[in-house]
Amino acid sequence: MDGRELVRSVWVFGRVRGPRALRSVWRHRRADAAGLPRRGPERARVPGRVVGVEPLPGGGIVRFARSELRVCVTGGAAVFWGWDGAEPSPSYALAGEVPEPDARVVLEPDTGDGWRVVAERVTVAVSRNGAVEVRTPGGVVLRRELPPRWWEPVDGGGARWVQRSEVPADARFFGLGGRSAGPRLPDGTYRLWNTDPRGTFGPGTDPLYITMPVQWVVADAGAHLAFYDSTWDGRVTLREGEEGAGSGHDRPGLSEVRMSGGPLRCWVVVGSPARIAHGWTQLTGAPAVPPSWALGPQHARWGFGSAEEVRRVVAGYRERGLPLSALHLDIDHYDGHRVFTVDRERFPDLPGLAAELREQGVRLVSIVDPAVKAEPGGAVYEGGARVGARGAFVRDARGQVVRGVVWPGECVYPDFTDPAVREWWGGLYGERLEQGFSGVWHDMNEPVSFAPFGDMTLPRSARHALEGRGGDHREAHNVYGLAMARAGYEGLARLRPRERPFLFSRSGWAGMQRYGGTWSGDVATGWPGLRASLALVLGLGLCGVPYSGPDVGGFDGHPSPELYLRWFQLGAWLPLFRTHAAIDAGRREPWEFGPKVLEYARAALEERERLRPYFVTLARLARLTGAPYVRPLWWTAPEDRLLRDCEDAFLLGDALLVAPVLVRGAERRAVRLPRGHWYDMATGQVYEGPGQVLVEAPLSRVPVLVRAGAVVPVRGEDGAVQLEVWAPAPGRSGGGLTVRDVGDGWEQAEVERYVSRWEGDEVRVERVTDQGVVAVGPEEVRVRGLGGWS
Repeated sequence: MDGRELVRSVWVFGRVRGPRALRSVWRHRRADAAGLPRRGPERARVPGRVVGVEPLPGGGIVRFARSELRVCVTGGAAVFWGWDGAEPSPSYALAGEVPEPDARVVLEPDTGDGWRVVAERVTVAVSRNGAVEVRTPGGVVLRRELPPRWWEPVDGGGARWVQRSEVPADARFFGLGGRSAGPRLPDGTYRLWNTDPRGTFGPGTDPLYITMPVQWVVADAGAHLAFYDSTWDGRVTLREGEEGAGSGHDRPGLSEVRMSGGPLRCWVVVGSPARIAHGWTQLTGAPAVPPSWALGPQHARWGFGSAEEVRRVVAGYRERGLPLSALHLDIDHYDGHRVFTVDRERFPDLPGLAAELREQGVRLVSIVDPAVKAEPGGAVYEGGARVGARGAFVRDARGQVVRGVVWPGECVYPDFTDPAVREWWGGLYGERLEQGFSGVWHDMNEPVSFAPFGDMTLPRSARHALEGRGGDHREAHNVYGLAMARAGYEGLARLRPRERPFLFSRSGWAGMQRYGGTWSGDVATGWPGLRASLALVLGLGLCGVPYSGPDVGGFDGHPSPELYLRWFQLGAWLPLFRTHAAIDAGRREPWEFGPKVLEYARAALEERERLRPYFVTLARLARLTGAPYVRPLWWTAPEDRLLRDCEDAFLLGDALLVAPVLVRGAERRAVRLPRGHWYDMATGQVYEGPGQVLVEAPLSRVPVLVRAGAVVPVRGEDGAVQLEVWAPAPGRSGGGLTVRDVGDGWEQAEVERYVSRWEGDEVRVERVTDQGVVAVGPEEVRVRGLGGWS
């Protein structure tokens, strides 16, 4: 345990009853000692030499002396392979039915006694020793998987395995879930085990709450996504390659995935970043669309303390003319921290408070933790005990209910991998709706059991249903938060069928976007924490989770006015815009940091509200295409090496480039531009990319640049949607997409496509429809940037 971990342990341990936590740790270790099989001697195995093949739709089976490999290319050009009989399902990541194989694919002999699967957009070559290469149609190698290795207990049991891969020397790695050291992942080892980091975290903390074996690789040869579909504990070691100078040889980049169990199966999606995102979404499910109010500014605090304090904060926003869409109540509003209860003394009429705030345009959002206080007579505890034949709660190998320590004290944990438990738990959200809440946020769902040392989670021997297959916590841990999100989302959809649920979760796994979004968790207050906030949002977006954001201002500590403002300005351009802080970390209302910060924060809030139609559009497009709202600068030009290395700016949709200020005292900053012409939104100055420019970044704003020709939906002065078009470069055209808000129900929204072009001395905007091109009236359009070309 290093010094940082010790500090975190004291931070957590000091907030709960020490003896209880120690007893919980002792019980968990005793359960593991009795319930986990001893591995004993192991036998190593590799595939051996190829001995035969069996053609199948989409590919076939390649048999080796000691293993077999199934390769299949789907109709969407995603590649699947699985060793030793591993199939695409069952899988917590995949949504619905497994994609159909591509009937046009051919399995044919390759050089060196190998075989290859040839599809329209990808070729998969299998060597005689079990190496797997993913190639472009032109034969360029994107990824080479070396023959895997398994270690199997001599006395029987599940195998652990390692898969080493080579990628081009110029490649850069991204993804792996929510990583604070990114978005480009530096050389190192990353653990695949969802973890509460014992307090706050910064860029050097790993792992965090959401880990995924989802790896993006971006190189000159092309981009691809690789997903190793095993939920077990694992480690990914990355090492970037090095290009040979002169006549020297290239050293390829390396990826090593070590899993403690589970099947060795992999999905690879190749193509442009947009095509990869769409293919990944087809596999794992379309992102849930948040209700439109959830795209506005939100405020939270651990420790509002009373209904009157909530009213005071909301009144503070209203009196200062600051927009506010939602206010979040943390665990302090519960009765003794017990989930699905209310402290009636401090919140005597919570439904009345919720109705009062809703009349002012402010929704209430409730925290929900999975841990249930183990108290005889407790409604949730007793109700869970009656679910099914064995009750709803996780048990150990001896059949005893597992107990841990969380905020309410001694707790038990629902087994969300059991469909009956998910249905029961989802029904409990009716109490939250009756209290007037409009949405929920899941916390502490890695899951957490407080401990002064070691993993703050359940014993690895704890038993789970795993959809009827049965297994232990080693397999269930990483999907616990995902399954809880499913329970909550489906429950809310049943209870309030005419409204889309609003749910975001601290923990999750691949596919969690089907049920909502996430947030940074307890990011440390400080400039490094500000930088980590951006890394998390970008990395999660690439892994298929487009709706996320940080605790603006940091979770702990007391940010300086400058740090708070720069964090606030960044948050205003991210999907989930929420201030939040710990109970002892001071306030996060903008007026608490002085009149200048209040003035500049108001400008950021007003711009966020003006661009609400653009965020609505991005949310709908994310569901349709899988493209995240927030994208790395290389999104449209992955071949640009300088953009691949840029980590301090991002694209917001196709139209905007946001360059936040991430260092103290900066009032100007360098911005790396993709190809094209870009306007400074504040000054109207035009810059040409690719290249790097120096732009002004006064304390009053962060630099935002707009692509020339972009058509951006904004909120006009009358509240209606207006099209803001930025003049194309002379002789060029532009365009954009708009999806109008159709309410918070399940209605399908229409995607409107617009083009912009010069006609004489004027810029015209036209809508492209199935019936042809229709001119847009000048009352619906605001043209900007005309002076930039004079």
